[in-house]
Amino acid sequence: MDVTTLGLVGLIALALLFDYTNGFHDSANSVATVIATRVLRPRFAVAWAAFFNFVAFLIFGTAVANTVGSTVKTEFFSQPVVFAALLGAITWNYGSWHLGLPTSSSHALIGGLVGAGLAAGGTEAIKAASVRKALVFMVVSPIAGMLIGAVLMLVLRLVLRGRDVERTERGFRWAQLASSAAVSLGHGGNDAQKTMGVIAALLVATGHLTEHGGKLDVPFWVAVCAATAIALGTYSGGWRIVRTMGMDITALRPVSGFTAETAAAAALFGSTAAGAPVSTTHTVSGAITGVGTANSGATVSWRIFGRMSIAWILTIPVAALIGALAYWGTTMGPNPVGAVVMGAYLLVLAALVAVSLRTSPKADDVAPATGEEIAFPLRPGAGSVIGSAPDRSPEPERPRAKVTAGQPL
Repeated sequence: MDVTTLGLVGLIALALLFDYTNGFHDSANSVATVIATRVLRPRFAVAWAAFFNFVAFLIFGTAVANTVGSTVKTEFFSQPVVFAALLGAITWNYGSWHLGLPTSSSHALIGGLVGAGLAAGGTEAIKAASVRKALVFMVVSPIAGMLIGAVLMLVLRLVLRGRDVERTERGFRWAQLASSAAVSLGHGGNDAQKTMGVIAALLVATGHLTEHGGKLDVPFWVAVCAATAIALGTYSGGWRIVRTMGMDITALRPVSGFTAETAAAAALFGSTAAGAPVSTTHTVSGAITGVGTANSGATVSWRIFGRMSIAWILTIPVAALIGALAYWGTTMGPNPVGAVVMGAYLLVLAALVAVSLRTSPKADDVAPATGEEIAFPLRPGAGSVIGSAPDRSPEPERPRAKVTAGQPL
């Protein structure tokens, strides 16, 4: 095996590693609400999400893969560019995951590609239309999720007013299984395609694949490998971010959890159909915020949402800077110097990841602490969507339920 082929194999493996970190980092998108509402235990939730992540490639096309794969023009798309872009994206994923910030793996990858492409060939190396589409939907997707979530929440509050509480809760627990599966399909369908696009473009650049009419034909084995990697990452679970999204933005119950997931899935399906590489994280966070805003009795932590928004804005420029630096480090001469610099960086990054994995929260840490739960009577007609403070007057004939402190009924 010659050096070029060996490098190609190594870069495909690195791309799949990014795909794995994407699933690991973004697993909260699919499971945060279903865990927060106690519909599934954490381990069952990530297994459920991983399955639908995997089968998504059989349902959706490859329009998103073409958008991402064409971010850097073919004549500038080289092994050093791909290596630097992936390194920038993986570094940002690790840093934001370590801080518990639900940022976008998609935008990290696009930022890495833009930074590496600019370092390789300046503005001529970048396909403006692909970057423009990503930037537009960076704004559109969370707003769409927020608006759909808020409107759907208001409609459900009207429809469910006066309904029996326990029957409402029980019915929407089952409904949440379907809505969380839809989010997982949207996540797998949009995010796995980004890795497919990078690998397919790399195969074209190295002469192993041919473009047809400017479109990338993603080989079946690439689609299977990308779907498998993101599913395995999702199953591993990014528990730091699960708690941020599922419990820190706003309090969720089965009705509001279902509403947030349905709104996010609708926005994801529309974006994927348009070939836009959107952020599942942005979309789900926007949907959760919209639901919390429209759900009387629930409060939205705008401080948490503000922190996430700042991280969203920083994702592309920071990943681009890391990608550019990595490209210069990879191509600096003489070659042994670049290899030593990049090798040392990879070792430090691997060590930090290993330490963080050992000390990171586990599945059991996502469950609420004992002191976080209080019991109070359920009031007929309150359901899970109507707010107001819980009625703590003694009503022994009423059924009692466990809910998390501060959650709306």
